[in-house]
Amino acid sequence: MASATVHFSRPEPSLFTLTPSNDPQTLPPPVAGSTLSAPPFSIDPAWYNAVLDARVPITIALVYAVTVTTVNRYNRKAGNKPWPISKTKPFFAFVVAHNILLAVYSAWTFVVQHPSGPAGLAGTVDSLCKIHGVSGLDNAISYNASTSKWVAELPTQFKLTSAGTPDPTDLGRLWNEGLAFYGWIFYLSKFYEVLDTAIILAKGKRSSTLQTYHHAGAMMCMWSGMRYMSPPIWMFVFVNSGIHALMYTYYTLTAFNVPIPQALKRSLTTMQIIQFLVGASYAIIHSFVSYTVAIQVPSIPETVSSAVSVASSAVTSVAAVATSSGISNLVKKLLYRAVGEEGLAENVASPVPTAQHTPIASSNKASQIPQYTTEYRTIPCIDTSGQTFAIWLNVVYLTPLTFLFIRFFVKSYITRTIGQKKPRVNGVAAEKAAKDALKGVERQFNENGSVVNVDDVVNGNGKTNGHANGHAHAN
Repeated sequence: MASATVHFSRPEPSLFTLTPSNDPQTLPPPVAGSTLSAPPFSIDPAWYNAVLDARVPITIALVYAVTVTTVNRYNRKAGNKPWPISKTKPFFAFVVAHNILLAVYSAWTFVVQHPSGPAGLAGTVDSLCKIHGVSGLDNAISYNASTSKWVAELPTQFKLTSAGTPDPTDLGRLWNEGLAFYGWIFYLSKFYEVLDTAIILAKGKRSSTLQTYHHAGAMMCMWSGMRYMSPPIWMFVFVNSGIHALMYTYYTLTAFNVPIPQALKRSLTTMQIIQFLVGASYAIIHSFVSYTVAIQVPSIPETVSSAVSVASSAVTSVAAVATSSGISNLVKKLLYRAVGEEGLAENVASPVPTAQHTPIASSNKASQIPQYTTEYRTIPCIDTSGQTFAIWLNVVYLTPLTFLFIRFFVKSYITRTIGQKKPRVNGVAAEKAAKDALKGVERQFNENGSVVNVDDVVNGNGKTNGHANGHAHAN
């Protein structure tokens, strides 16, 4: 078993490019029933990769953004009145079903996605960075961009398929354990989620910049993560599905006019903001993390010398057999020809060395003495330009999105709360000012001998206190 230490390192500059390599092709999930963690149904590999073509999310995102902008303008000209369909029972039923579907689906995705990392910190880093192969620090399989081949990071007994790709039945790492299937479905769900915007527009409301940017950007981020099999996309699927399970449950309750405490609303928005901050940080770290592994490998000099010794013995033995047999056959040929039997002379066969003449087996036994040396290999978390592209596309997307959510939080919960408190504060101030004014009037009347101060009545003596109202006392 290898041991490892985790450290930060500078990523290779060649990994940063705006046009990442198309290799390797995205690996489809295992066939249903092939393993214990296989998906509930199989997906045709051709269809699986077809929807991961870059033109699919780009086209849908552009059509979505243009449509929202156009309908926003239409609603504004129409006075932001609800569409007639939004007042029908089928529309209400659709909204409820839509929210319940996404709540249940998101919860399902959240539950089935989980990381595995048995060998301490290094094992956890290895299992989160290397999503192909079987579990164990020695058993990761990754794509080598220099050779354009899938290779084992360390010496391992687990092999690739005949096509030179990781075996879809390997268990213990994220891709085959569910990310390939559930991540792909989650990617498709980003197209379906635009119906959130359709519901808002049908109610005559305006789809905000936050809403439009959120949905269009999520399509591109999930596409890049799944297309290039970038390890951090696991976090996007896992955390985002958990947040969505809560969010769509909230939407379902509001559809039935269930009162939701303001604190819960604030908590949901806060969780989304935290999700963006944690997700972006988690993704960035992948570009700068690597781990050094100490492994035991067979000693090459001992192996080579043994092989040379065996080969030398075999060649010597064969040469000796060939030499002795050759002389005997030559004598036979000469004797047959001397008596005129040319046919028999031609039938004398050349010697063929047999296994018993070759002492390779005994030499092999002698060479099987185990000799090992310790080697240190540094393994970067990220292997391809595509994985790097997906990471930084997500970071670029999440940065303004986080700002928009914070601005929404401030406007919706802080500024609005302060605005709601102002009338009460002003009312108290006005009430106090009115009382002070009333007392001033009473004092003024009292000085003229017409009215007694209110405070005097409280005191029960009918006279002014001290000398403040001296004129009234004199009267």
